[in-house]
Amino acid sequence: MSEHKERLELPAPEDARDDKPTLELDSTMKMDNLGPMIVNSDGTLSRISNWQEMSEIERARTVKVLLKRNKIRLDTLEAAETGRHEGTEEKGKDIETE
Repeated sequence: MSEHKERLELPAPEDARDDKPTLELDSTMKMDNLGPMIVNSDGTLSRISNWQEMSEIERARTVKVLLKRNKIRLDTLEAAETGRHEGTEEKGKDIETE
């Protein structure tokens, strides 16, 4: 009753694709095919899911809008963070002077 089934194995490392990118320490890599990063209002990052299907005109318009919106959101988040730190420092001063 024992049947001989063919074993499926992964390729050996030397048989693996040679065209995969490598990244050295302190180097950068562009991932343009993934599309631009979106800064969400809570500071998290995301990407556009249909970037690959967009035409060049759609991509250019999207990038233009995202650059402006991301800057506004980053400035808002930075101002909120700065205000939070300044409020903490002021509270500390009040305690020290009392």
